[in-house]
Amino acid sequence: MTQNSPQDCAQQAQDVVLTFLKAMEGRDLETAQSMLGADFQMEFPGSGIMHSLPQLVDWAKERYQFVEKTMEDVSCTVKSESVVCVYCHGTLAGRWIDGSAFEGIRFIDRFEICNNLIVRQDVWNDLALYAPF
Repeated sequence: MTQNSPQDCAQQAQDVVLTFLKAMEGRDLETAQSMLGADFQMEFPGSGIMHSLPQLVDWAKERYQFVEKTMEDVSCTVKSESVVCVYCHGTLAGRWIDGSAFEGIRFIDRFEICNNLIVRQDVWNDLALYAPF
């Protein structure tokens, strides 16, 4: 059996993350869900730890109608033989729940990928600094 190089593992992990983010942005929750590990957990600013995409959707509906990401950079770190960390950063644009638009808000996402599945997502952003509520 041939082992993938660290570069191959990092590229595969990056592809998983970018496909997941595209599915989330397109509201294709079925595809996004298929990319999550059984023990998946995520945390957004002020959210506490969540374990499912429906939890995220329910939490987010009180904050914004939608969010789109403009990616400035994606980098990967091979953490162990089985885990690759993928970091994405850029800016957010979207629409608040009151219908007003926002753009240019900084974000950083950190993902842990194990066996080509997302097992953790941590999100940092400045949305709270610009929220109209």
